[in-house]
Amino acid sequence: MRSAQVTAILPAKDAKPYIGTTLETLLRQFDDASALKLVAIDDGSSDGTGDIMRAYAERFAHAEVLVNARPSGLATARNQGLGHVEGDAFCFIDGDDWMQPRRLQVLAEQLQSLDCDFLRTDHVRVRGQDRRLVRAPHPWRGIAASPRDAILPADDKTMVDYPYAWAGIFHRRVIDEGLAAFPDGLFTAEDRPWIWRLHLQARRFAVVDAPAILYRRGVTTSLTQVHDRRQLDFARAMAQVLEIVQQDAEAERFLPKAVQTVLALSSHHIVRSRRMDAGLRRDMRRSIRGLLATLPVSDAARALARLDGSRRRVLARSLRTAGRAA
Repeated sequence: MRSAQVTAILPAKDAKPYIGTTLETLLRQFDDASALKLVAIDDGSSDGTGDIMRAYAERFAHAEVLVNARPSGLATARNQGLGHVEGDAFCFIDGDDWMQPRRLQVLAEQLQSLDCDFLRTDHVRVRGQDRRLVRAPHPWRGIAASPRDAILPADDKTMVDYPYAWAGIFHRRVIDEGLAAFPDGLFTAEDRPWIWRLHLQARRFAVVDAPAILYRRGVTTSLTQVHDRRQLDFARAMAQVLEIVQQDAEAERFLPKAVQTVLALSSHHIVRSRRMDAGLRRDMRRSIRGLLATLPVSDAARALARLDGSRRRVLARSLRTAGRAA
């Protein structure tokens, strides 16, 4: 039997309505099915997700199903999967998403031909019957470049604003170099420190065209739809982003972008907190004020000036309380 060429890491919790579609599409990724290894992580499911994973695992030439008795969160579950990667490349996919046929075969071929540490792609956002193409915010396709060159400008959307782990493929050397792991224990925004570390420390990347990955929005169990204490991890994640950037040799160059992102996302989470109960809302706003208090005053002032008026108004009170000019 041929060794696996690519490993697909699939963590899921209570994804029974969708996980069968996800797994079925993974069976259609290579002309030679033995080229793919499945690493599925049942992260404390209570709805039979693990049973579906095990049933499908029998149809793969290479497969492992890991089981967590209690939910560990997406970041930790993905990290578990990294320890079981075989072959020269790996990817992530969530339990409610799916891929068009031969996506991974195309990506694996391009990863090798472009000699990149990782590739990124566009994706299709799915909400009910609606489909919308979301383009990776990079002007060139199929051209290898330094990932650092895709971080700026500070006042426009760039590749560090496109943190979706499943929108691409990665060479296994990013594991060997310590760039693949997510911050353990974060339940939300875990991909923000991850994408910044990749772009600051990896060698080469490219954005390429490939058969699509389809990403479901509006799933009730998704953390984007849930308003509980797991959302508080946002501030911890962004504090890690600031730390990663401040430790970089070119911190002065990239810090304005990180500060801009912190302010924009803080505004978003302050608005979202209006739908939380009073205690959680208070804790969210307190954690955001603590985050804002760490921002360099001059960078925060310049970033704030670049935000639209509605977001400045949302942030004004938190910035004043944090001791930053609003």
